Amino acid sequence: MADIAADTPDTAGKKPASLRTVVAASAAGTTFEWYDFFVFGSLIQVISKTFFSGLPETAGYIAALALFGAGFAFRPLGALVFGAIGDKAGRKGAFLITVILMGGATFAIGLLPTYAQAGLIAPALLVLMRILQGFALGGEYGGAAIYVAEHAPPNARGRSTSWVQTSAAFGLFGALLVILVSRLVVGRLYGPEAFDAWGWRIPFLFSSCLLAVSIWMRLKLTESPAFAKMKAEGAASTAPLKEAFGQWKNLKVVLLALCAIMAAQGAVWYTAFFYTQTFLEKFLKVEPAVINLLMMAATGVSAIFYVVFGWLSDKVGRKKVMLFGMTLMLAAYFPGFHMLARTANPALAEAEARTPVVVIADPAGCSLQFDPVGKAAFTSSCDIAKSTLANAGVSYSNQAGPAGAPAQVKIGETVVMSASAIGLPKAAAKTAKAQIEGRIKAGLAAAGYPAKADPARMNIPGVFGVLFVFVIAATALFGPLAAALVELFPTRIRYSAMSLPYHIGTGWIGGFVPFTAFAIVAATGNIYSGLWYPFAFTLLSVVTCLFLLPETNGRPLDQ
Repeated sequence: MADIAADTPDTAGKKPASLRTVVAASAAGTTFEWYDFFVFGSLIQVISKTFFSGLPETAGYIAALALFGAGFAFRPLGALVFGAIGDKAGRKGAFLITVILMGGATFAIGLLPTYAQAGLIAPALLVLMRILQGFALGGEYGGAAIYVAEHAPPNARGRSTSWVQTSAAFGLFGALLVILVSRLVVGRLYGPEAFDAWGWRIPFLFSSCLLAVSIWMRLKLTESPAFAKMKAEGAASTAPLKEAFGQWKNLKVVLLALCAIMAAQGAVWYTAFFYTQTFLEKFLKVEPAVINLLMMAATGVSAIFYVVFGWLSDKVGRKKVMLFGMTLMLAAYFPGFHMLARTANPALAEAEARTPVVVIADPAGCSLQFDPVGKAAFTSSCDIAKSTLANAGVSYSNQAGPAGAPAQVKIGETVVMSASAIGLPKAAAKTAKAQIEGRIKAGLAAAGYPAKADPARMNIPGVFGVLFVFVIAATALFGPLAAALVELFPTRIRYSAMSLPYHIGTGWIGGFVPFTAFAIVAATGNIYSGLWYPFAFTLLSVVTCLFLLPETNGRPLDQ
């Protein structure tokens, strides 16, 4: 990377930082913030047991996924607040505040009481910390990407800003690495149950070390030359939010960025790096440690391709590269996840093909298998049958049965009768459900449905091959994205205008991919049906990008 100095000193008269220092400090801080966010996402299974133990298993898992998404839901608000600060007061100060706020919230999660210790106070505090994390991250990415782009030479913006994109890979890789090491060390010293009991806190508490490094590096930075020049000329916006979203000429660009780029970005990236983890663990029953290793390998590879595709976008244009990435993922969603099943848990794929499962029940007695607040009891014969299959990760089809008749689970030619627990005392209902679940699971086992993936039969190269296709798609879209977004908007409103569509796409569309997709699966009984959610948003972006998005490569930033 060229060691190029900025031309314009900041108002304090400091010597401008080199481009290398600018990129390193920006990427390091963003890596830390992604680490904070991804530690939570990678520990969903443990979080659901620790903070939502008062809910049924499926409801607790969905609640934890919803909480993961809740952090993303507040990112657009952070984008507005810190975007206005960045456009009015400067880029540097805005994203220095965000890294401190993010670090404090993450460290605090490691100190929270569990549901068993504090009841509802525990998940309430966890929700608050997640909101703070999302709020802070909403102001982080835009500031870092803009800061680097405004320092970089015009012919190297894609390559330079792609290093900010790699921060997501390094953050995820760091989170997975710290979790894996903590899990192994704690398990060896204190037993296999210790990590779920208290060892999960270590990755959150470790973030304090990363926070100190990030603050130190960012304190060394000066203001970006484009902003300093605009400020010196008195051209800074006094109302950036009103100008960005209240004027149609700017608002239509915001909407274009959201539909043509960010809808796909949120869907593609979070499917590739997060929903795959949910799918492998919850439905394919792969061991968490194996998933961590696979995702670390995929994430490590992705770090290279962010830079490759960022560099390529400097040569052939942003639009072509991003369109390639989103189109590839659109084609790979359903074949890719079917291939994951055949390679990660071939016994499950064989059992589903050989002995399909059908739930025969009166539709009036079946509830929507989606209960994030844990209020539904799921005690009808249909609900008990479907809950058991959903928790087992088994796909099933639905067939209407006689009115008022108890539900049946047909496993090939074998029929397992379910029964209703409606009206029974809580203890009796629990016993009845356990008996029915036992019969259904015994029927599944007899038909060859595995309780978990067999490591001896797992095709690791095949699994990684699927993940590699997802990585190529995600990095081709994400690598040039920062440069493309920066080039779309004028300097005076760039921070505000760029940050909002980015965080709606990644926060509202992407952040809710695991939650929404899993909820769709739980509702339909088909483990692949959740993919329609990211597929729809990716298709929207493919069409909009192809016909409406202009090429931005080479545009001047001092506009």
